[in-house]
Amino acid sequence: MSWHIDHPPSADDPEFTSQYAPLSVKASDAGSNTHMGTDSLTANTTGYSNTALGADTLSANTTGYCNVAIGANTLASNTTGVTNVAIGCNTQTANQVGACNVAIGSLSLTNNLVDDNVAVGSDTLHANTTGPGNTALGCWALTANTTSSYNVAVGFKAMFANTEGQGVAVGYNALLANTTGTNLVAVGRNA
Repeated sequence: MSWHIDHPPSADDPEFTSQYAPLSVKASDAGSNTHMGTDSLTANTTGYSNTALGADTLSANTTGYCNVAIGANTLASNTTGVTNVAIGCNTQTANQVGACNVAIGSLSLTNNLVDDNVAVGSDTLHANTTGPGNTALGCWALTANTTSSYNVAVGFKAMFANTEGQGVAVGYNALLANTTGTNLVAVGRNA
């Protein structure tokens, strides 16, 4: 069956329901929540002002508020975390209570459990678990970082191997191999 914009399908149409029901848009009873996608915001109780677009987005959220999750599995484990932004498949998937995080790019901040991180680019801060206050801009920047905090990495693979070190790296592959060195500053390609 085909539908035309002047004659949209009825919600009672079994073909429409079976094909498009998982994509329904709902406004949650908890207050000003918007979600679209299979299992998005399913556990929400009192969380409000959340936006969840994609399968399993904010699916465990109970009381978290002012979160934005766009892309499959984004913020899927979030329960009480607030004011997080996650855009891209599998971003901030492990976050449960962390707040004020921004992750833009697939697999960015995937394992993050803490607050105040900014990750822009695919796989940025991917392994970070308990390191707060990091800023990573560029694909694979601070990818291996697990517990180190307050790093700044700007550029493709900047501080790529860093796990516990602290520093500022600006440029393509800047501080690429550093793992634990602290108080480091590197500017420039391969610095």
